[in-house]
Formats: sequence, structure tokens, C-alpha cells
Amino acid sequence: MRVYVPLTLPALREAHGAGELGPGPFEAYAVTPGLREWYASDASEEDEELEYAALGRAALASLRLLAADGEAPRRRVVVAAEVPDGDVVADPDITLDEAVGRVRLAAAVPMAKAAAVHVDADDAERDVAAAAGALAAAAEGDEDAGLAVDGAEDHELLWFAVQEIPALLG
Repeated sequence: MRVYVPLTLPALREAHGAGELGPGPFEAYAVTPGLREWYASDASEEDEELEYAALGRAALASLRLLAADGEAPRRRVVVAAEVPDGDVVADPDITLDEAVGRVRLAAAVPMAKAAAVHVDADDAERDVAAAAGALAAAAEGDEDAGLAVDGAEDHELLWFAVQEIPALLG
């Protein structure tokens, strides 16, 4: 199963140095029945679209990590990794929008299982910083703050091969 692990650049540096994502247990995002239901009522949605939705959920979780870490560069980071289905636990009772697609991994995932890294471009930093700063207010219903969060979501995460991690961390 493909999972999407939300990180920050410092957390990516740590994972790369340790050779693993984790330690477990930790949260990730994946195509779950709840995500399928949340994304669209049409069961014929393409798997690729659902994977993109799971990546988007992980990007939002990365934004929450940035909001909690004022020192991290303002760029969202998501690592896509392949893990055995049995290593992924989804909570079937999750109903909160922010938790849709969230899964728990019991153990660390070797970086060798990483398929790709998705990171904001440098030009997204200003919008991501504004979104991280507005996240709490947006969660409370502030419309202007919601627009700031949407501003970060307007930026597509760039795809990088795992071999490019050292250059990303440069």
C-alpha cells in the first residue's frame, strides 16, 4: 500500500540521516474507505485521483507540522512510501475532515521503501508561511484565514526522486 508521510524539511533531514521514517507508531495518509467516501460519492473515481487526494491530505498535515515548528523552512514535505498492507491501520470511525485518509503505521519504515518525495517550490514559501500562520484561525471558521490556507493549497508539490534528497537538503 502506498502511504504519504507528512514531514518538514528538518524532519526529512532526520529521516534521511536515520535511514527510516518513524519511529513508530506515526501517522501517514493513504487511500482508505473514508477517503474514498469523502473525495466523491462516485465509486468509479480513478485510483490516481484518490492517491492525489491522499497526497493532498498529507500536505495539509505537513502544514500543521509547520504551524507547530516556527523554525522549519516554510515548505511542505510529503514522502510517498510503499508498505505492506498489514502495517497500516485505519480508524474506521474517523469522521473529522482533517482526519480523512489518516492511517497509523506501527513501526518505522526504511527509507529504502520510499518511492518519492514531494516538496513545495521555493516560490511557495510566502504562501505556505501565511497558511501556517492562519491554520488555527481557519479551523475556527475565519474566512480570511481559510483563504490563506487555500493559498498554500494552490501550489503543487514538486516530485523528487529519493536519490535527490541530499540535494533538497543541501
